[in-house]
Amino acid sequence: MPKLKTHRGAAKRFKRTKSGKFLRSKAFKQHILTSKSRSRKRALRGSTTVADVDAPKLARMLPYK
Repeated sequence: MPKLKTHRGAAKRFKRTKSGKFLRSKAFKQHILTSKSRSRKRALRGSTTVADVDAPKLARMLPYK
């Protein structure tokens, strides 16, 4: 069988956990931060899991992760 290619854009943005779920960083924390409150910016720190409906699509994009 031919090998599957990894989607390089997805590989840079997502990480798989030990249980098989995918982690992503939160959106809206790149620029125009002066207009956002301190608590809002604090809530946007860290990473969160990808929604369950998007996980199969990511699993196809990242077959060897």
